[in-house]
Amino acid sequence: MSKNYTSWGLNPPAKPKKVIKPFWSSEISFSNDQLTTYLPYGLGRSYGDNCLNNGNTLIDTTHLSRFISFDGENGILKCEAGLSFAEILPVIVPKGWFFTVTPGTKYITVGGAIANDVHGKDHHLVGSFGNHLIKFELLRSNGEKYICSEEENTDLFKATIGGMGLTGLILWAEFKLKSIKNAYIDTEIIKFSNLNDFFTLSENSAKTHEYIVSWVDCISRGKNFGRGLFFRGNHSKIDAATIPKRKSSKKLSFPIMAPTFLLNKFTIKAVNAAIYRAQLKKISKSKKYYDEFFYPLDSINNWNRMYGKNGFFQYQCIVPKSDGGQTISKIIERISKSGMGSFLAVLKAMGSIPSQGLMSFPREGVTLALDFANRNRKTHNLFSELDNIVYEAGGALYPCKDARMPSWLFEFSFHNLQEFKKYVDPKFSSTQWRRYTEPK
Repeated sequence: MSKNYTSWGLNPPAKPKKVIKPFWSSEISFSNDQLTTYLPYGLGRSYGDNCLNNGNTLIDTTHLSRFISFDGENGILKCEAGLSFAEILPVIVPKGWFFTVTPGTKYITVGGAIANDVHGKDHHLVGSFGNHLIKFELLRSNGEKYICSEEENTDLFKATIGGMGLTGLILWAEFKLKSIKNAYIDTEIIKFSNLNDFFTLSENSAKTHEYIVSWVDCISRGKNFGRGLFFRGNHSKIDAATIPKRKSSKKLSFPIMAPTFLLNKFTIKAVNAAIYRAQLKKISKSKKYYDEFFYPLDSINNWNRMYGKNGFFQYQCIVPKSDGGQTISKIIERISKSGMGSFLAVLKAMGSIPSQGLMSFPREGVTLALDFANRNRKTHNLFSELDNIVYEAGGALYPCKDARMPSWLFEFSFHNLQEFKKYVDPKFSSTQWRRYTEPK
C-alpha cells in the first residue's frame, strides 16, 4: 500500500485494513465479512475523517475516471465519479464551459463533490453542486445498481447528495455546466475595516457579482478587529481571441513538514498584517485566470505540511444571517483572544437556494472557515467554546471539514439525520460516521 490514505488535515491517524483500486466498475464486489465496512476514497481532500475508514476497506476511485459523454451545445457532462475537476477543466474551458459550482480546490473528484455537496463563491446565485446534478448511478453493497435523479429513486438521490459516501458507491454522474466566453474573471479586491463593512459589501455585491468571498483577519484586535479583503468577480465577457496568451506558471511546493513552533500568535499576526497591507489601494481591479481566482492554494503542492507533523483542523461553521454579525463577531473575538488560528480564514454570506441533499451543509447564512494547527488539548478547548457559540446561534458545522465535532452538535446541525440513516448502506461506514453515531 504505497499510497498514503490520509485526510488533508493529516489527522486523526488512520490506516485502512485493505484498499480496493478497481480499473472498471465491473471489478467491484463486496465480501460477506460482517466485520468489515467499505468507503469510497477519491483524492483525500476532505479535511477531516469522513474520507477515512480506519481498520476497514477503502475503495480507491481514482482509476474510475473516464469521460462518458459531453454535450457541448447544452453544457452537460457525463463522467465516472473518480474523474477530478482538474482533469475536467482543460476539456470544458476551451469549449466555453465551466463548473456551475466549484469549491476552493480543483483536486477533488466528482464523486467527492456530490458526497460533500460542495459549494463555492457563487452560492448566493446558484446554490451547491447538488443543485446542478441531473442523475447518477449508485452501486449498493448487495450488488444492486440504481439510477438516481429528481424523478427516479428520488430518496436515494437526496440521501447521496451530501451523504458523505455512506449510501453506496457512485459509479458515474451527469451534471450541468455554465457557459463562459473565456477563461478569465474580472476581479475586484476591496479592503474593509470591520465586519459591518463586510456585511454591507456582501449585500451590495450579491446583486452585481457572480462570485463573492472574503479573507478576514482573525487575530488582530482593537481598531483592526474584523478587517479583511473582499473578493468579487464576474466571468469576463470579452472575446477570448483578444486576450494575450497566458504564460505558464511554475507550481511551488512545501517540501517538508514545518516545525511545530513555526505557526504561533506572533507569526500569524505578522502574516495577517502583511496580507492586509500588501494591497495599497482601497480597491484593486484585475483580470485573473480562473486558476488564480478559484484555486489559489492549488499552486502550492502539499501546503498542508505547513502545520507540522501533528496536522491541522479546519473549523467551518454557518450561522443564520439574522444574527450573523453578532455571532461571527463573537467567534472571531474568541479566536483572536486565543492567539490561535491562521492566515487562511474565509468569510462568506451564503444564499437562500435550498440544497437537494438530506445532509447538505450549504444553507442560508454566514459561513466562516479557519485553519488551526493541532495543539491538542488547547485546540480542542477552544473548539468547545466555539461549538457553544454556534449552537446558541442555531448554526451548524461542515462534516467535510471536521475531525472532532461532538455527536450532539452533529445531530443538532442536521435535522434530517434520522431520515438519512434509513438510506445508509449497511456495509458502508467511515471513521467519522462511527465517531458520530456509535456509543463511546
